[in-house]
This record gives sequence, structure tokens and C-alpha cells, in this order.
Amino acid sequence: MERGGDGTWRVAARGGPWPWGGRFNQRMAVAARALIEAVVFDIGGVLLDWDPRHLYRKLFDDERAMDRFLTEICTLDWHAAHDRGTPFETSCARLAAAHPEHAELIWAWGRRSEEMVAGPIAGTVEILRELRARGVPCYALTNMEAETYPLRLARYEFMSWFEGAVVSSAEGVAKPDPELFRRLLRRYDLTAERTLLVDDADRNIRTARSLRIRTVRFRSPARLRARLRREGLLSPRV
Repeated sequence: MERGGDGTWRVAARGGPWPWGGRFNQRMAVAARALIEAVVFDIGGVLLDWDPRHLYRKLFDDERAMDRFLTEICTLDWHAAHDRGTPFETSCARLAAAHPEHAELIWAWGRRSEEMVAGPIAGTVEILRELRARGVPCYALTNMEAETYPLRLARYEFMSWFEGAVVSSAEGVAKPDPELFRRLLRRYDLTAERTLLVDDADRNIRTARSLRIRTVRFRSPARLRARLRREGLLSPRV
């Protein structure tokens, strides 16, 4: 095989046909087309351990009361507006007015948002480091609030390692909306079939697959590493 000017691998044509015949050539060509050219990472739940419970366990003595608050008041559906660019000040003010008895807890969502992050998921950050060292282009596709993205970009070194990033709050559209995925592909000239998305949410995986983007449902760094080895993107550890 030889590498073309476009960076893809193809069966070599010099010196006549392969001695093993056309069937081998065809299989090699299919394998070449299947190569992954870029890896796209979700951030929360994949590279950062983000969970509102990391904050609210500090504010509640009763786990069940905390769970009721997070399923009935500060819900993930309510939070979705932040991912699309709604400021914390706007959404928290509205919700606190509707639930004044919980006002302090509601305002904590915006004012103490960084306490929802326990820290980096070290095994995945190491995978990202290794991919970059091997010359694999890596990108970020993340649902993240306008207020928190610059804070995390400054706080965590790995956030600056990407070739490019598409952040929902800057786009006004969030995963799983297919438009956010399309913007990633267009902006960085990525081929869907040769792009691998790593995400922890099933609904995002389904959207990516509908667009022919290849996917890994993130469950642990160890499983991700095993998949990337099978794809030939990482070498086995000695």
C-alpha cells in the first residue's frame, strides 16, 4: 500500500497487479477506505468527571432530597438551555422566582458550577495524549455552557490539545441535534465515515450513526483503549 497526497492509504499500483489476485486487491481497498482519520471527543463524562451531584452533595444532608431536587427543580431538561447558550443569570433568576423556597440552591447551579467537576478522567486524558503523539487529529464536540468553557480551557491543559472544538453554547444548538455534528464535519473538513466519535450518551451516538459517523459509546478508559487498539490507532502496551 502507499499513502496518497490526501493522506489516505490505497493499494499500490506500481509494478503491476498484486500476485494474490483481484480479490485480495479488493479487500485491501475496502480496508484502506475504512481507516479512521480523526477522533472526536465529548468532554463531560469522557474527559471530565462532570456531575451536578458533586456540588449538591455538599448542600444536602439527605441523598433522597437531593435527588428529588435534581429531578424536579434543577433538572437536566432545564439545564439543556445553558448548553444552547442561555446565561445562568437568566435561567436561575426565572427558576428561583418560580421556586423561591429553593432559590439559594438554584443559584448555586450557576455560581458554583465548577464544583460539579470532580476533575479529569485520567485514563482518557492519557489516551488523548497518546493519539496526539501518534499524529492522530483529535477534535472536541461538546455541550458546554458559555460561562464554563473558558474557565475549563484555562484550568485543564488537555482542553487546548484539540485541532479544533465545536462548543454548543457558542453555536446556539446542542447535541443530539444533528446540526451540531454537521457543523463539526463542515468546519474541519472531516469525512463522516472516517471520523470516530467518543461519547457517553446513547442519544448522541444514535445521531452520529445516522450521519454515518463511526462511534464508541464511552464506558471506561480501558474499553476505549481496547477499541482504539483494534482500530489500529493505539499500539498495545508492553
